[in-house]
Amino acid sequence: MASEGREGEHPSVTLFRQYLRIRTLQPEPDYGAAVAFFEERALQLGLGCQKVEVAPGRVVTVLTWPGTNPKLSSVLLNSHTDVVPVFQEYWSHDPFEAFKDADGYIYGRGAQDMKCVSIQYLEAVRRLKAEGHHFPRTIHLTFVPDEEIGGHQGMELFVKRPEFQALRAGFALDEGLANPTDAFTVFYSERSPWWVRVTSTGKPGHGSRFIEDTAAEKLHKVVSSILAFREKERQRLQSDPQLKEGAVTSVNLTILEGGVAYNVVPATMSASFDFRVAPDVDLKAFEGQLQDWCQAAGEGVTFEFAQKWTEPQVTPTDDSDPWWAAFSGACKDMNLTLEPEIFPAATDSRYLRAVGVPALGFSPMNRTPILLHDHDERLHEAVFLRGVDIYTRLLPALASVPVLPSES
Repeated sequence: MASEGREGEHPSVTLFRQYLRIRTLQPEPDYGAAVAFFEERALQLGLGCQKVEVAPGRVVTVLTWPGTNPKLSSVLLNSHTDVVPVFQEYWSHDPFEAFKDADGYIYGRGAQDMKCVSIQYLEAVRRLKAEGHHFPRTIHLTFVPDEEIGGHQGMELFVKRPEFQALRAGFALDEGLANPTDAFTVFYSERSPWWVRVTSTGKPGHGSRFIEDTAAEKLHKVVSSILAFREKERQRLQSDPQLKEGAVTSVNLTILEGGVAYNVVPATMSASFDFRVAPDVDLKAFEGQLQDWCQAAGEGVTFEFAQKWTEPQVTPTDDSDPWWAAFSGACKDMNLTLEPEIFPAATDSRYLRAVGVPALGFSPMNRTPILLHDHDERLHEAVFLRGVDIYTRLLPALASVPVLPSES
Protein backbone atom coordinates (compact mmCIF):
# COMPACT_ATOMS: atom_id res chain seq x y z
CA MET A 1 0.00 0.00 0.00
CA ALA A 2 1.20 3.52 -0.72
CA SER A 3 1.35 5.82 2.25
CA GLU A 4 -0.66 8.71 0.76
CA GLY A 5 -2.68 10.41 3.41
CA ARG A 6 -0.32 9.34 6.17
CA GLU A 7 -1.14 11.54 9.13
CA GLY A 8 1.19 14.48 9.48
CA GLU A 9 2.69 14.40 5.97
CA HIS A 10 3.92 17.80 4.86
CA PRO A 11 1.65 19.26 2.13
CA SER A 12 4.67 19.91 -0.09
CA VAL A 13 5.53 16.21 0.06
CA THR A 14 1.95 15.28 -0.76
CA LEU A 15 2.06 17.56 -3.82
CA PHE A 16 5.40 16.08 -4.90
CA ARG A 17 3.97 12.57 -4.73
CA GLN A 18 0.90 13.67 -6.65
CA TYR A 19 3.12 14.93 -9.47
CA LEU A 20 5.21 11.74 -9.47
CA ARG A 21 2.04 9.75 -10.22
CA ILE A 22 1.53 11.53 -13.55
CA ARG A 23 2.92 9.12 -16.14
CA THR A 24 5.07 11.39 -18.25
CA LEU A 25 7.46 8.63 -19.25
CA GLN A 26 8.94 8.47 -22.71
CA PRO A 27 8.13 7.48 -25.41
CA GLU A 28 4.44 8.31 -24.79
CA PRO A 29 4.30 10.86 -21.97
CA ASP A 30 0.95 12.03 -20.65
CA TYR A 31 1.74 15.69 -21.17
CA GLY A 32 -1.92 16.71 -21.01
CA ALA A 33 -2.14 15.64 -17.38
CA ALA A 34 1.08 17.50 -16.54
CA VAL A 35 -0.12 20.72 -18.17
CA ALA A 36 -3.44 20.48 -16.31
CA PHE A 37 -1.51 19.92 -13.06
CA PHE A 38 0.46 23.15 -13.54
CA GLU A 39 -2.59 25.11 -14.63
CA GLU A 40 -4.19 24.14 -11.33
CA ARG A 41 -1.06 25.22 -9.44
CA ALA A 42 -1.12 28.60 -11.20
CA LEU A 43 -4.74 29.11 -10.20
CA GLN A 44 -4.05 28.20 -6.58
CA LEU A 45 -0.97 30.43 -6.33
CA GLY A 46 -2.34 33.40 -8.24
CA LEU A 47 0.30 33.14 -10.96
CA GLY A 48 -0.05 34.00 -14.62
CA CYS A 49 -0.23 30.93 -16.88
CA GLN A 50 0.69 30.71 -20.55
CA LYS A 51 0.74 27.60 -22.71
CA VAL A 52 3.02 27.59 -25.75
CA GLU A 53 2.65 24.67 -28.17
CA VAL A 54 6.10 24.48 -29.78
CA ALA A 55 5.26 21.30 -31.74
CA PRO A 56 2.10 19.18 -32.07
CA GLY A 57 1.28 17.89 -28.58
CA ARG A 58 4.40 19.50 -27.12
CA VAL A 59 3.41 22.35 -24.79
CA VAL A 60 5.66 24.55 -22.68
CA THR A 61 3.76 25.78 -19.62
CA VAL A 62 4.92 29.15 -18.24
CA LEU A 63 3.85 30.36 -14.79
CA THR A 64 4.68 33.97 -13.99
CA TRP A 65 5.08 35.96 -10.78
CA PRO A 66 5.43 39.59 -11.92
CA GLY A 67 8.13 41.72 -10.38
CA THR A 68 7.75 45.32 -9.26
CA ASN A 69 10.11 46.63 -11.97
CA PRO A 70 9.10 45.25 -15.40
CA LYS A 71 12.07 47.00 -17.03
CA LEU A 72 14.45 44.48 -15.45
CA SER A 73 15.28 41.13 -16.98
CA SER A 74 13.63 38.13 -15.36
CA VAL A 75 14.68 35.03 -13.47
CA LEU A 76 13.77 31.78 -15.24
CA LEU A 77 13.22 28.58 -13.23
CA ASN A 78 13.26 25.73 -15.72
CA SER A 79 12.34 22.08 -15.32
CA HIS A 80 11.37 19.31 -17.71
CA THR A 81 8.21 17.28 -17.26
CA ASP A 82 9.16 14.04 -19.04
CA VAL A 83 10.94 11.08 -17.44
CA VAL A 84 12.84 8.12 -18.85
CA PRO A 85 11.33 4.63 -19.25
CA VAL A 86 11.38 2.08 -16.45
CA PHE A 87 12.04 -1.64 -16.09
CA GLN A 88 9.33 -2.20 -13.53
CA GLU A 89 10.41 -5.75 -12.66
CA TYR A 90 13.60 -4.32 -11.11
CA TRP A 91 11.81 -1.84 -8.86
CA SER A 92 10.95 -2.51 -5.22
CA HIS A 93 7.74 -0.47 -5.64
CA ASP A 94 5.59 0.69 -8.54
CA PRO A 95 7.60 3.57 -10.09
CA PHE A 96 4.39 5.61 -10.55
CA GLU A 97 2.84 4.94 -7.15
CA ALA A 98 5.09 7.45 -5.34
CA PHE A 99 5.46 4.97 -2.49
CA LYS A 100 6.96 6.37 0.71
CA ASP A 101 8.61 3.83 2.96
CA ALA A 102 8.82 3.87 6.75
CA ASP A 103 12.19 5.69 6.60
CA GLY A 104 10.80 8.55 4.52
CA TYR A 105 12.21 7.59 1.10
CA ILE A 106 9.88 8.40 -1.79
CA TYR A 107 10.20 6.01 -4.74
CA GLY A 108 9.27 7.14 -8.22
CA ARG A 109 10.54 7.75 -11.72
CA GLY A 110 11.42 11.43 -11.69
CA ALA A 111 11.99 11.60 -7.93
CA GLN A 112 15.47 13.01 -8.63
CA ASP A 113 15.21 13.79 -12.36
CA MET A 114 13.58 16.23 -11.98
CA LYS A 115 10.05 16.37 -10.63
CA CYS A 116 11.42 17.20 -7.19
CA VAL A 117 12.84 20.48 -8.47
CA SER A 118 9.58 21.45 -10.22
CA ILE A 119 7.68 21.17 -6.95
CA GLN A 120 10.46 22.83 -4.94
CA TYR A 121 10.20 25.88 -7.22
CA LEU A 122 6.43 26.00 -6.78
CA GLU A 123 6.48 25.51 -3.04
CA ALA A 124 9.16 28.16 -2.56
CA VAL A 125 7.03 30.62 -4.55
CA ARG A 126 3.98 29.59 -2.52
CA ARG A 127 5.79 30.29 0.73
CA LEU A 128 7.21 33.64 -0.39
CA LYS A 129 3.85 34.86 -1.69
CA ALA A 130 2.12 33.78 1.51
CA GLU A 131 4.63 35.83 3.48
CA GLY A 132 3.73 38.89 1.40
CA HIS A 133 7.02 39.28 -0.44
CA HIS A 134 7.49 41.23 -3.67
CA PHE A 135 10.71 41.42 -5.68
CA PRO A 136 11.97 43.77 -8.39
CA ARG A 137 12.49 41.04 -10.98
CA THR A 138 9.78 38.88 -12.50
CA ILE A 139 10.08 35.13 -11.86
CA HIS A 140 9.02 32.74 -14.62
CA LEU A 141 8.63 28.99 -14.07
CA THR A 142 8.89 27.00 -17.31
CA PHE A 143 7.82 23.37 -17.52
CA VAL A 144 9.09 21.92 -20.78
CA PRO A 145 8.61 18.62 -22.66
CA ASP A 146 11.00 16.14 -24.24
CA GLU A 147 14.26 17.00 -22.46
CA GLU A 148 14.97 13.31 -21.96
CA ILE A 149 15.08 12.75 -25.74
CA GLY A 150 17.19 15.80 -26.55
CA GLY A 151 14.77 18.71 -26.17
CA HIS A 152 14.39 18.99 -29.95
CA GLN A 153 10.62 19.45 -29.63
CA GLY A 154 10.90 21.30 -26.37
CA MET A 155 13.42 23.90 -25.23
CA GLU A 156 15.33 23.90 -28.54
CA LEU A 157 12.22 25.21 -30.30
CA PHE A 158 10.97 27.34 -27.41
CA VAL A 159 14.06 29.59 -27.26
CA LYS A 160 13.45 30.54 -30.92
CA ARG A 161 9.88 31.69 -30.30
CA PRO A 162 8.64 35.22 -29.62
CA GLU A 163 6.95 33.97 -26.45
CA PHE A 164 10.39 33.11 -25.07
CA GLN A 165 11.84 36.47 -26.11
CA ALA A 166 8.94 38.16 -24.30
CA LEU A 167 10.05 36.55 -21.03
CA ARG A 168 13.23 38.69 -21.18
CA ALA A 169 15.17 36.10 -19.20
CA GLY A 170 18.36 37.42 -17.65
CA PHE A 171 19.35 34.33 -15.71
CA ALA A 172 18.13 30.74 -15.39
CA LEU A 173 18.23 27.82 -13.01
CA ASP A 174 17.85 24.29 -14.36
CA GLU A 175 18.56 20.75 -13.26
CA GLY A 176 21.69 19.43 -11.61
CA LEU A 177 22.57 16.16 -9.89
CA ALA A 178 22.46 14.75 -6.39
CA ASN A 179 25.68 14.75 -4.37
CA PRO A 180 26.42 11.86 -1.98
CA THR A 181 28.60 14.11 0.22
CA ASP A 182 27.66 17.08 2.40
CA ALA A 183 28.30 19.44 -0.52
CA PHE A 184 25.94 20.63 -3.27
CA THR A 185 27.00 20.42 -6.90
CA VAL A 186 26.30 23.36 -9.21
CA PHE A 187 26.89 23.09 -12.95
CA TYR A 188 28.08 26.07 -15.00
CA SER A 189 28.60 24.38 -18.37
CA GLU A 190 28.08 21.09 -20.20
CA ARG A 191 29.89 18.72 -22.47
CA SER A 192 28.74 18.72 -26.08
CA PRO A 193 26.98 15.55 -27.23
CA TRP A 194 28.36 14.22 -30.51
CA TRP A 195 26.70 11.04 -31.74
CA VAL A 196 28.87 9.67 -34.52
CA ARG A 197 28.24 6.76 -36.90
CA VAL A 198 31.32 5.36 -38.63
CA THR A 199 30.62 3.31 -41.76
CA SER A 200 33.21 1.04 -43.32
CA THR A 201 32.93 -0.52 -46.78
CA GLY A 202 35.14 -3.33 -48.06
CA LYS A 203 35.36 -6.43 -50.18
CA PRO A 204 32.68 -9.08 -49.56
CA GLY A 205 32.94 -12.81 -50.08
CA HIS A 206 32.63 -16.29 -48.60
CA GLY A 207 33.23 -16.63 -44.91
CA SER A 208 35.80 -19.41 -45.40
CA ARG A 209 38.34 -17.21 -47.23
CA PHE A 210 41.09 -14.81 -46.15
CA ILE A 211 39.71 -11.78 -47.94
CA GLU A 212 41.78 -8.62 -48.00
CA ASP A 213 40.50 -5.10 -47.34
CA THR A 214 37.27 -6.13 -45.56
CA ALA A 215 34.85 -3.70 -43.95
CA ALA A 216 35.44 -5.38 -40.59
CA GLU A 217 39.23 -4.94 -40.69
CA LYS A 218 38.98 -1.23 -41.42
CA LEU A 219 36.19 -0.67 -38.89
CA HIS A 220 38.29 -2.45 -36.28
CA LYS A 221 41.09 0.08 -36.84
CA VAL A 222 38.75 3.02 -36.23
CA VAL A 223 37.20 1.38 -33.17
CA SER A 224 40.70 0.72 -31.79
CA SER A 225 41.76 4.34 -32.35
CA ILE A 226 38.66 5.71 -30.64
CA LEU A 227 38.87 3.32 -27.71
CA ALA A 228 42.57 4.18 -27.28
CA PHE A 229 41.54 7.84 -27.08
CA ARG A 230 38.88 6.85 -24.52
CA GLU A 231 41.47 5.13 -22.35
CA LYS A 232 43.77 8.16 -22.54
CA GLU A 233 40.97 10.44 -21.32
CA ARG A 234 40.01 7.96 -18.60
CA GLN A 235 43.56 7.85 -17.31
CA ARG A 236 43.79 11.64 -17.42
CA LEU A 237 40.69 11.83 -15.23
CA GLN A 238 41.93 9.21 -12.78
CA SER A 239 45.43 10.66 -12.46
CA ASP A 240 44.30 14.19 -11.54
CA PRO A 241 42.19 14.46 -8.36
CA GLN A 242 41.27 18.04 -9.32
CA LEU A 243 39.51 16.93 -12.50
CA LYS A 244 35.84 16.04 -12.55
CA GLU A 245 34.14 13.86 -15.16
CA GLY A 246 32.73 16.82 -17.07
CA ALA A 247 36.23 18.26 -17.66
CA VAL A 248 37.38 15.43 -19.92
CA THR A 249 35.91 14.01 -23.14
CA SER A 250 34.18 10.66 -22.81
CA VAL A 251 33.20 8.22 -25.55
CA ASN A 252 31.42 4.89 -25.61
CA LEU A 253 30.81 2.43 -28.43
CA THR A 254 27.05 1.98 -28.27
CA ILE A 255 25.92 0.28 -31.52
CA LEU A 256 27.54 -2.23 -33.90
CA GLU A 257 25.78 -3.11 -37.16
CA GLY A 258 26.60 -5.31 -40.15
CA GLY A 259 26.40 -8.74 -41.66
CA VAL A 260 23.60 -10.92 -43.01
CA ALA A 261 24.85 -14.48 -42.43
CA TYR A 262 27.62 -16.38 -40.65
CA ASN A 263 29.28 -17.44 -43.90
CA VAL A 264 29.07 -14.12 -45.77
CA VAL A 265 31.74 -11.44 -45.32
CA PRO A 266 29.75 -8.18 -45.30
CA ALA A 267 30.47 -5.34 -47.69
CA THR A 268 29.42 -2.74 -45.11
CA MET A 269 29.69 -2.48 -41.32
CA SER A 270 29.14 0.41 -38.96
CA ALA A 271 29.89 1.44 -35.39
CA SER A 272 28.12 4.21 -33.49
CA PHE A 273 29.69 6.22 -30.69
CA ASP A 274 28.41 8.57 -28.01
CA PHE A 275 31.03 11.30 -27.52
CA ARG A 276 30.62 13.92 -24.78
CA VAL A 277 33.12 16.62 -25.69
CA ALA A 278 34.54 18.83 -22.94
CA PRO A 279 33.77 22.56 -23.38
CA ASP A 280 37.44 23.58 -23.70
CA VAL A 281 38.07 21.30 -26.69
CA ASP A 282 38.67 22.86 -30.13
CA LEU A 283 35.67 21.34 -31.92
CA LYS A 284 37.03 21.92 -35.42
CA ALA A 285 40.29 20.19 -34.52
CA PHE A 286 38.40 17.34 -32.86
CA GLU A 287 36.32 16.76 -35.97
CA GLY A 288 39.60 16.71 -37.90
CA GLN A 289 40.82 13.99 -35.53
CA LEU A 290 37.75 11.89 -36.37
CA GLN A 291 38.52 12.37 -40.05
CA ASP A 292 42.14 11.31 -39.51
CA TRP A 293 41.12 8.12 -37.69
CA CYS A 294 38.84 7.16 -40.57
CA GLN A 295 41.42 7.96 -43.26
CA ALA A 296 44.09 6.00 -41.40
CA ALA A 297 41.85 2.92 -41.46
CA GLY A 298 41.78 2.82 -45.27
CA GLU A 299 39.60 3.75 -48.19
CA GLY A 300 35.82 3.59 -47.91
CA VAL A 301 35.61 4.62 -44.24
CA THR A 302 33.38 7.61 -43.51
CA PHE A 303 31.53 9.13 -40.58
CA GLU A 304 28.31 11.10 -40.08
CA PHE A 305 26.67 12.86 -37.16
CA ALA A 306 23.35 11.86 -35.64
CA GLN A 307 23.80 14.73 -33.16
CA LYS A 308 26.41 17.46 -33.08
CA TRP A 309 26.29 20.28 -30.53
CA THR A 310 28.71 23.05 -31.46
CA GLU A 311 27.80 25.92 -29.11
CA PRO A 312 29.31 25.14 -25.71
CA GLN A 313 28.94 28.10 -23.37
CA VAL A 314 30.23 28.72 -19.87
CA THR A 315 28.23 30.59 -17.22
CA PRO A 316 30.49 32.85 -15.12
CA THR A 317 31.26 31.65 -11.59
CA ASP A 318 33.32 34.53 -10.28
CA ASP A 319 32.11 37.02 -7.71
CA SER A 320 32.30 39.90 -10.19
CA ASP A 321 29.27 38.39 -11.95
CA PRO A 322 26.12 39.70 -10.21
CA TRP A 323 24.07 36.53 -10.81
CA TRP A 324 26.76 34.23 -9.45
CA ALA A 325 27.37 36.62 -6.55
CA ALA A 326 23.68 36.49 -5.63
CA PHE A 327 23.44 32.71 -6.00
CA SER A 328 26.67 31.83 -4.19
CA GLY A 329 26.10 34.53 -1.55
CA ALA A 330 22.71 33.10 -0.63
CA CYS A 331 24.25 29.62 -0.45
CA LYS A 332 27.03 30.92 1.78
CA ASP A 333 24.45 32.52 4.08
CA MET A 334 22.86 29.06 4.40
CA ASN A 335 26.27 27.47 5.08
CA LEU A 336 26.01 25.37 1.92
CA THR A 337 29.24 24.10 0.42
CA LEU A 338 29.14 24.43 -3.39
CA GLU A 339 31.15 22.33 -5.82
CA PRO A 340 31.08 24.01 -9.26
CA GLU A 341 31.43 21.50 -12.10
CA ILE A 342 30.84 20.91 -15.80
CA PHE A 343 27.75 18.76 -16.31
CA PRO A 344 28.91 15.42 -17.76
CA ALA A 345 25.80 14.85 -19.91
CA ALA A 346 23.37 17.28 -21.57
CA THR A 347 20.40 19.29 -20.29
CA ASP A 348 18.15 22.04 -21.63
CA SER A 349 20.58 24.56 -20.12
CA ARG A 350 22.64 24.34 -23.29
CA TYR A 351 19.82 25.87 -25.33
CA LEU A 352 19.44 28.70 -22.82
CA ARG A 353 23.17 29.45 -22.73
CA ALA A 354 23.34 29.34 -26.54
CA VAL A 355 20.86 32.25 -26.78
CA GLY A 356 22.75 34.29 -24.21
CA VAL A 357 20.96 33.37 -20.97
CA PRO A 358 23.44 32.39 -18.24
CA ALA A 359 22.23 29.21 -16.55
CA LEU A 360 23.25 27.17 -13.54
CA GLY A 361 22.27 23.54 -13.08
CA PHE A 362 21.30 23.01 -9.47
CA SER A 363 19.27 20.29 -7.78
CA PRO A 364 19.60 20.72 -4.00
CA MET A 365 20.07 17.08 -3.00
CA ASN A 366 23.13 16.45 -0.84
CA ARG A 367 23.88 13.29 1.15
CA THR A 368 21.95 11.52 -1.61
CA PRO A 369 23.15 8.83 -4.02
CA ILE A 370 22.82 9.68 -7.72
CA LEU A 371 19.88 7.55 -8.89
CA LEU A 372 18.54 9.37 -11.95
CA HIS A 373 17.55 6.88 -14.69
CA ASP A 374 18.26 4.04 -12.25
CA HIS A 375 16.01 1.35 -10.80
CA ASP A 376 14.44 2.39 -7.49
CA GLU A 377 15.00 6.10 -8.13
CA ARG A 378 14.10 7.74 -4.82
CA LEU A 379 14.53 10.81 -2.65
CA HIS A 380 14.21 11.25 1.08
CA GLU A 381 11.38 13.59 2.08
CA ALA A 382 13.68 15.52 4.43
CA VAL A 383 16.10 16.22 1.56
CA PHE A 384 13.19 17.28 -0.63
CA LEU A 385 11.83 19.64 2.03
CA ARG A 386 15.24 21.17 2.67
CA GLY A 387 15.35 21.88 -1.07
CA VAL A 388 12.18 23.94 -0.69
CA ASP A 389 13.88 25.88 2.11
CA ILE A 390 16.93 26.47 -0.08
CA TYR A 391 14.92 27.85 -3.00
CA THR A 392 12.97 30.02 -0.57
CA ARG A 393 16.29 31.72 0.23
CA LEU A 394 17.70 31.66 -3.32
CA LEU A 395 14.74 33.22 -5.12
CA PRO A 396 14.70 36.51 -3.17
CA ALA A 397 18.44 36.92 -3.77
CA LEU A 398 18.18 36.30 -7.52
CA ALA A 399 14.98 38.32 -8.00
CA SER A 400 16.60 41.25 -6.16
CA VAL A 401 19.83 41.45 -8.17
CA PRO A 402 20.41 45.21 -8.65
CA VAL A 403 19.98 46.92 -11.98
CA LEU A 404 22.63 45.69 -14.41
CA PRO A 405 24.57 48.03 -16.73
CA SER A 406 22.69 46.55 -19.70
CA GLU A 407 19.37 47.44 -18.04
CA SER A 408 20.08 51.06 -17.10
